[in-house]
Amino acid sequence: MISEGIIKKTALRTLEIEIAALKALEQSIDEGFEACVQAVYSCQGRLVVTGIGKSALVGQKIAATLNSTGTPALFMHAADAIHGDLGMIQPGDFVLCLSKSGETPEIRVLVPLLKNLGNPIIGMVSKRSSYLGQHANYVLCTPVDQEADPNNLAPTASTTAQMALGDALATSLLALRGFSPQDFAQFHPGGALGKQLYLRVSDLYPQNEQPAVQEGDTLQQTILEMTSKRLGATAVLNEDGKLCGIVTDGDLRRMLEKGSGFDNLLARDIMTAGPKTIAENAMAVKALQLMRKSSITQLVVTDEEGWYKGFVHLHDLIREGLI
Repeated sequence: MISEGIIKKTALRTLEIEIAALKALEQSIDEGFEACVQAVYSCQGRLVVTGIGKSALVGQKIAATLNSTGTPALFMHAADAIHGDLGMIQPGDFVLCLSKSGETPEIRVLVPLLKNLGNPIIGMVSKRSSYLGQHANYVLCTPVDQEADPNNLAPTASTTAQMALGDALATSLLALRGFSPQDFAQFHPGGALGKQLYLRVSDLYPQNEQPAVQEGDTLQQTILEMTSKRLGATAVLNEDGKLCGIVTDGDLRRMLEKGSGFDNLLARDIMTAGPKTIAENAMAVKALQLMRKSSITQLVVTDEEGWYKGFVHLHDLIREGLI
């Protein structure tokens, strides 16, 4: 169909133009970019991000990325700034202005006001010769001459370039700060990404029962312990109280498949010796990795000396959003 040809051709053309816009950004990572990053890193205030139209939307994302990676930032809409929101800017703050043309009326009004306040201006703009490019203390150039839409009007390639250069700024600052996975987790405590970095097995297993039998306990005692604790498994301990095995639902099924004569069976006769274990101080995401690798749904939890502490179950990880 003709429409299908147009769709594919237009989509591929869009991607080609945006890829070219990103490729052109390599020329912008120069000494000026490095000086800008160093200045923001050394500043005593925050990075205030501002823009108008689609650039404002990109600016909000950049501010959010900066905050989540250790650089204090806030967003200020350029139109609101000239109607009272300039009060958001404090001494020591840097201001990042996003504008493709660098010539919009709001930017032309805002820039002199910022200069009067004495706050350094970073201009993210496509042309250094623009009003914003000439008056900014630092210029982050996004050299986009062609948008991706067929009419060369809708902000597409230009906003893609802004987003990418904003990410480059944020990640460069992250690297200078030595921002660690633990730091990231502090800013993302409620999300799955953060939990992967801070949630430990010790945060999970105390919520579960601690089924355990002695290796000399009868089959009946073993089954009662498993059913009463409702984990589908029980730890088996030796006479010294150390872990020596595990009995699971699967072990019981395999026992039944072997035939009759269950009256004299003991826990040691049906247990799986050397069960999969995990240390209580291990990361919860490691427990998930071990379960997936071994195709099991629970792990026995032990302390540093190998003493039995309880169970961590796949359901615990699902509940915490790690899956």
